[in-house]
Amino acid sequence: MENEKYLKDLTEIRNMMSQSSRFISLSGLSGVFAGIYAIAGALVAAKILSYEPSVYTNSQSYIATTNTDLVTQLVMVAAAVLVLAIGTAIVLTTRKAKMQGKKIWDSTSRRLLLNFFAPLLAGGIFCLVLLQYQIIGLIAPAMLIFYGLALIHASKYTFSDLKSLGYANVILGLIATQFIGYGIVFWALGFGIFHIVYGVWMYNKYDRKAA
Repeated sequence: MENEKYLKDLTEIRNMMSQSSRFISLSGLSGVFAGIYAIAGALVAAKILSYEPSVYTNSQSYIATTNTDLVTQLVMVAAAVLVLAIGTAIVLTTRKAKMQGKKIWDSTSRRLLLNFFAPLLAGGIFCLVLLQYQIIGLIAPAMLIFYGLALIHASKYTFSDLKSLGYANVILGLIATQFIGYGIVFWALGFGIFHIVYGVWMYNKYDRKAA
């Protein structure tokens, strides 16, 4: 009996230590919304690209287009998706943290953001370099790879499930490098479908239990 009580106490202490070192207020629904925004953005981008078919057909070239107006529109679509995804994540995560009686901004969340945005910032700069040299075909794969690395890097400060999504995006990004000209398809799969599946999984595993 005493041994069982001792093991139970150890388990509770370990759980408390784990929660104190991990940010557990991330909302699964934010992943679902991010995926929806990404798919909508991909559809808009596909419509824009339809005005320049060479972007799709010239799969043997890394230089997809020199149309600066078209590139600007694609960047704006990507930026809109990013802003919507981050904004929704902040709102839903803040609401979940309040329901749990936890702080949204503490040392753990700061470490999470630092470890997430460091690889993401490096990837963003690299994508701008690709854009500078008109190597448009590799931008989508690079985004998936660096985003996946950011998720893997940040997963140690939040749910470990995030690591699986990260590896999936890295692998998808590497595969996409071999299919230049289909970046929008891979982008929609990684940022869209993967996010929705992950978000539903996280919601059923964590959020529904807390509700």
